[in-house]
Amino acid sequence: MTDVIVVGGGPTGLLLAAELKLAGVDPLVLEAADSTERRTRSLGLRSINTRSGQTLALRGLAEPLLAAQWAMFDRLSADSRPDRADLVALLVSAVRQGRTRGHFSGLPLLEDATGDPADYIMLRQHVLEEILADHATALGVRIQAGREVVDVTDDGTGVRAVLADGTTLSAAYLVGCDGGRSTVRKRSGIAFPGTPPTMTGRTAVAELADPDAVTSSLRSPGGLLDLSLVPGEIATIEFNGGPGERDTPMTAEEMQASICRVSGEEATVTRLEAGIRYSDNTRHAETYRHGRILLAGDAAHVHSPIGGQGLNLGLQDAVNLGWKLALVVRGHAPERLLDTYTAERHPVAARVLRNTRAQVALMRPGPQTDALREVISEVLTIPDAKRHFVAMANGLDINYAPESAHPLVGRFMPALGLDDPALLCEGRGVLLDLAGSSWTHSAADGYADRVRVVRARGGSSHDLAAVLVRPDGYVAWASSQDDPADRTGLAGALAGWFGSPAAVTTTA
Repeated sequence: MTDVIVVGGGPTGLLLAAELKLAGVDPLVLEAADSTERRTRSLGLRSINTRSGQTLALRGLAEPLLAAQWAMFDRLSADSRPDRADLVALLVSAVRQGRTRGHFSGLPLLEDATGDPADYIMLRQHVLEEILADHATALGVRIQAGREVVDVTDDGTGVRAVLADGTTLSAAYLVGCDGGRSTVRKRSGIAFPGTPPTMTGRTAVAELADPDAVTSSLRSPGGLLDLSLVPGEIATIEFNGGPGERDTPMTAEEMQASICRVSGEEATVTRLEAGIRYSDNTRHAETYRHGRILLAGDAAHVHSPIGGQGLNLGLQDAVNLGWKLALVVRGHAPERLLDTYTAERHPVAARVLRNTRAQVALMRPGPQTDALREVISEVLTIPDAKRHFVAMANGLDINYAPESAHPLVGRFMPALGLDDPALLCEGRGVLLDLAGSSWTHSAADGYADRVRVVRARGGSSHDLAAVLVRPDGYVAWASSQDDPADRTGLAGALAGWFGSPAAVTTTA
């Protein structure tokens, strides 16, 4: 029996499997599509926002991600038409300077000062998947393509997955990372309430008879037209109530008609190689766990892709769930630890669904929306307001413990001025002793396989004596002084997040 079956080999499933393996359990990834089919769906660019970039850096992935980004930008610069070259150069310059933080409904979010280029990375999705697959397989994760799961059953002691070819596989737990139309979610009976689509987006690899016949516009009377930064790609958005049959292949005639409706100009599509449709269908699973079946990524939440937050939401689901599920599978922690997954991630997704709905509303054609966009543009010139929007779009406002007595608990690990940037690369928690307190080391006795104790010699601007950091980079406990009460708090945090300590063997 496999420890955990991960259904879906997209970015969320691949990262989750790597996190599970890193934490000491055996996952199996089952992906319905083959690599060729997945690549044909990899249209447009995907953004890895600041929080996801910081998280992936904890696993040593910043360097390959950046290398892939620069290689992509070099190709875009070389292949772009002259009338697009300046736009590509402007984007590349902003990214290289570390100023880009995405956009809100097309309104750019740029930092005033230069920063770290790793804080916002842009890639094609299939390239990201290749990097994550290499990372997972290097750890020993098994990934099987062309394996479609058509049914799942939880009998209380394990989960059975039935494949399209009739094969049945068993595991202790199963996680559905199989997209917005998730078979796992449907078969497990988890409700998926939300709002129906109001727009139709189309992106295609296509050629126009006259490339100069139309120009990109965010504010056309009929919607949006983007002659993409990616050479050969064209995108449209129409606010017409959503696409009809999404599974039928897109035709050149369909894309041509959409371009003409949006732009109000005549255009002829002479060739269409591949195309996808999407909408702002917005839905949210009522829970991310039903017994031994869990959901992550688009299987748990779908929304408009405007703003580029869906990929990051899924990556953050994966790193939140992976270590928790591994602790339960290994018998170190009780199943109730899994309840913290929904408790922590559900509100984060709800905020993303809210702001993506707002972004769609802000893109609708019309003079009222034009006026609202002008107002929001003025708001974004206010430093505090821009920081709010940047934090919202980049996951920097996540706080898993807003009621905590210590302001750092529930927040992502702050920069502590330490010498070792890879403290969490092993996938274990880290207990940082910043004041040379011997009691922190004794409190962690029995957790050596789950928590690494580090005597930190670097300084800290946060006036910390000690801090316990979870494997996903979030602070589980912190102390600003050597107080007896804090010793009890540390013991409780260790037990609450990492389970019961192992027996400690002493020698005479």
